[in-house]
Amino acid sequence: MPAIRLAVAMASTALAMSRHPLVRAGLQAALSNPRTREVAANATRNAAYNAGVVARHILGRGRSS
Repeated sequence: MPAIRLAVAMASTALAMSRHPLVRAGLQAALSNPRTREVAANATRNAAYNAGVVARHILGRGRSS
């Protein structure tokens, strides 16, 4: 179960970082620009897609439903 522990550690670290005031201020400043907001949305979509691809490789297609 090391993969699950790694995922939990990464998620909790991301959550802690997102609550930091400097990170929040930087994100707010960056996302006020429409071009930056579009790039961030595309990066999020690509990351979600790639995470799904990795999950399908790890679990196989039969278990994904």
